[in-house]
Amino acid sequence: MIHWSEGEQSFSAKWRSENGIAPHQKVIIADDTLTADIAYRSACEGTAMLYKGDFQNARQLLQALVRRVDKPSKKSTRADRVAKEKTKSPLDTFNLHRLAQSQRARILGMLLIPIHADHSISLRRAPDVAQACMEAYGKQSEDYVVSLRELLGVISAHEWRKKGVPVLARDDEEIRIHPHYGVFSPIRGEYIELVLKAPLPAAIQKNSIAFDIGVGTGVLSVVLAIREIKKIIATDQDDRAIACAQDNIDRLGLNHQIEIQKTNLFPAEKAALIVCNPPWLPARPSSSLEYAIYDPESQMLKGFLGKLKEHLLPGGEGWLILSDLAEHLGLRSREQLLDWIDQSGLKVVGHLDTKPQHHKVFDKADALHAARSQEITSLWRLVVK
Repeated sequence: MIHWSEGEQSFSAKWRSENGIAPHQKVIIADDTLTADIAYRSACEGTAMLYKGDFQNARQLLQALVRRVDKPSKKSTRADRVAKEKTKSPLDTFNLHRLAQSQRARILGMLLIPIHADHSISLRRAPDVAQACMEAYGKQSEDYVVSLRELLGVISAHEWRKKGVPVLARDDEEIRIHPHYGVFSPIRGEYIELVLKAPLPAAIQKNSIAFDIGVGTGVLSVVLAIREIKKIIATDQDDRAIACAQDNIDRLGLNHQIEIQKTNLFPAEKAALIVCNPPWLPARPSSSLEYAIYDPESQMLKGFLGKLKEHLLPGGEGWLILSDLAEHLGLRSREQLLDWIDQSGLKVVGHLDTKPQHHKVFDKADALHAARSQEITSLWRLVVK
């Protein structure tokens, strides 16, 4: 619960945070008279602000906080910053970047919005967010409070879910994947192209069955179905991912080809092709929303490699889709990856490489630009030794 006072009265409401932020201990009431400078000072000092004014003014206040958070410090000159960058290792840069992102999120998460149990907002000029919040939070029995920053993310996710993300074309028809809130969106299409282009193993001709390990939105299962594999078993442990993948499979009418199972990594059967696109960075996620990006201690990657041999049919292949960004950041070496493959009784029979084209690759202001500019995404073709 989160608690606050208005005049002589005390109030409380359920606290929601998908980023795992604990309920704020110090909460004040804010309205349209609150200036950005005072709001920024309060946020930096750890005081959260429950907004009771105009919703659009609250959005403008959040934008003003963003400008203040992102403004370069006056304490150091550009020459000082360049000198510091040169002395930092890629791993130091990554760790400092994550720390800065965490501090930024903490400050921007101090502006709060009260929401009724039916997902309505009683602030002036507030949008109708009922459907977006229902998709993210489900039915609620009591009023609750969220940060405005998270609420805007929920609204944005709802729009992505409605419109869908175009991923490929089939028979002159554009295929779209509709990501749900909390499920990683397939906006980086380079790995989809790799799965489309890689030669299918000969074993598929005899046993047309494939596994998609860690199904997410279901995009790779859809690609395998388009490649005319007759049976695809997709697995995941996350309920949101399972619901999202099932929704996309239903939309595309692929239920006769794709079956989803809730399990850790592999189903009980064996397959001629097993595909896995694990989180690419071996670091600890700060919330459940980051598990699609960060794989602590490479648990999923090592789990996939360690059990792959047991689940491949004779002549089958495992396709590991992985970026080498972790290598450029000093989080994992190429030697480690190849050693894990070898220790798992596997060997590499080939790999397809591609350069990412997302905007951060070209953004020189991005803290991780040096590593991102060298990034290669690969599809590793693995077989039993």
